[in-house]
Amino acid sequence: MNGYVPFVDQWVIELVEGYADTPLYSFAFAITHLGSRQFLIPFVFISSVILLLIYKHWLPSLIFAGGTLFSHFINGLIKGIIQRERPSIIVEANAVGESFPSGHAMVSMVCYGLLAYFITRKVKARSISLVIQIILSFLVFLIGISRFIINAHYLTDVLAGFVIGFIFLICYIYLYERLHRKES
Repeated sequence: MNGYVPFVDQWVIELVEGYADTPLYSFAFAITHLGSRQFLIPFVFISSVILLLIYKHWLPSLIFAGGTLFSHFINGLIKGIIQRERPSIIVEANAVGESFPSGHAMVSMVCYGLLAYFITRKVKARSISLVIQIILSFLVFLIGISRFIINAHYLTDVLAGFVIGFIFLICYIYLYERLHRKES
């Protein structure tokens, strides 16, 4: 809030600035879109319908879609309070407005984390369940770190997005489990 950039961000930002116009930057730029509003809105809608069909109940779809949407809303509130400027503005990568915490990291953690949770609850084979969890966890990591690599966020923005998103993810899973038990 006071305009101070933490030492860790000052130190690693020079590293990221060297990635511009490299294959790593191009890969990160492509991956970052999997956490964008333009991608997540239809993805969450379609995934919610699929969860409704798989579970034959509205609660998983509601927790998944509502949790993702509410996380996005809370991210905007936090950004409005902190008002940290971005290291650079990249309109085509949704890198406008405030920086802290990374919405891509936070909302992706909730969205893909809940999706992994709900899918793996229905998968009987532990090995397949584990593969799904690893793939979606790695995707969340890539989306978050892509924001740092393309210089849309400081590293601490991304780490905070992961932590806050994980807290929300655990809360949504707890809420689902509680409501599911109460209903049963």
